[in-house]
Amino acid sequence: MRKIKKVLSAVLAATMVMALCACGGTAETETAAKATDTEAAPAAASDVKVGFIFLHDENSTYDLNFINGATQACEAAGVEYMLKTNIPEGQECYEAACELADAGCDIVFADSFGHEDYMIEAAKEYPNVQFCHATGTKAHTEGLSNYHNAFATIFEGRYLAGIAAGMKLNEMIANGEITADQTKIGYVGAYTYAEVISGYTSFFLGARSVCPTATMEVTFTGSWYDETAEKEGANKLIEDGCVLLSQHADSMGAPTACEKAGVPDISYNGSTASACPNTFIVSSRIDWAPYFAYIIDAVANGKEIATDWVGTLETGSVVLTDLGSAAAEGTAEAIEEAEKAMNAGTLHVFDTTTFTVNGETLTSYMADVDTDPEYTADTEVITDGYFAESGSEFRSAPYFDLQIDGISLLDTAY
Repeated sequence: MRKIKKVLSAVLAATMVMALCACGGTAETETAAKATDTEAAPAAASDVKVGFIFLHDENSTYDLNFINGATQACEAAGVEYMLKTNIPEGQECYEAACELADAGCDIVFADSFGHEDYMIEAAKEYPNVQFCHATGTKAHTEGLSNYHNAFATIFEGRYLAGIAAGMKLNEMIANGEITADQTKIGYVGAYTYAEVISGYTSFFLGARSVCPTATMEVTFTGSWYDETAEKEGANKLIEDGCVLLSQHADSMGAPTACEKAGVPDISYNGSTASACPNTFIVSSRIDWAPYFAYIIDAVANGKEIATDWVGTLETGSVVLTDLGSAAAEGTAEAIEEAEKAMNAGTLHVFDTTTFTVNGETLTSYMADVDTDPEYTADTEVITDGYFAESGSEFRSAPYFDLQIDGISLLDTAY
């Protein structure tokens, strides 16, 4: 896996994990703030100004996670920042990026996949501004010195959360609540994109590593944030016999459906313990504060920003919440053991000996890493016996798109 340079000095040291949960209210379209704590940052950092573009506002758990990471890192560094929320994946993103650049921002960041083309357009127009984008795929092929992609090995976090799910299934079997052939997991996904496939597959592999009889059904909503569709999807999975649910979608729809039905739940992007006290087990998320600290430090001190930056467990970019009351006994120990093995390089999430595709073990696979318009497979990604997701010579965004045995898709319209 990619080795991340330890460039985060006192700025990163000042960051810490924030507890997240979905909240109400409406974010302002644009907010400007000046941090007051400048002691943790290098002297030059006070001259840096950062602009952020978010697809939704704090009502989306996905965007809230970014917003919290952004404010945390900027305030720790003592830099000025501007937030623009509810910016669609269209020309509005280009306009917002240009407005931030014209307002004196040295760094402009956007958080949604569909923002990428508009960020690239703005980067070409403002060569002295650094444009950074999460989940994107084109930085390594665009060749722009001021355009960068970033992601994290969240598939490792989802695998660890999957272990928590498997431990819960085992507990339910031991308590006589279900039998070993009833260990069916449900998963609410947004789209049939590689990022989502990578996520639900790693979660499933984690669950099956401790509960070998586990199977999974996945349904898709066609939206990153649609509370009604996510709740309906969760209820459909529950009615179909799924005894535990997780998700890769951004609202509280699935967790609240689980709470109402009394079905254990693994959420995403933050704890849902307050809203779902009886069913919440754990949540994984990417902590973006380390990346924001990294790019602030780079600009402040004239360092190069990586074209594709990948955060890891070791950089503090992949984190789990505290366990909820629904977690099974022994879960914390099982997660800790797996995390140690990941950090030691002895456990790989997509170890090809742990899954099959159409009944066969993979020895080779060409993935679409360069993302041309035809999505042509261009890169061999099986190395040393595992699928090298976000490998050192590849891009940061996920490209795992295999449909492995044991997982059924209820729809593929999206």
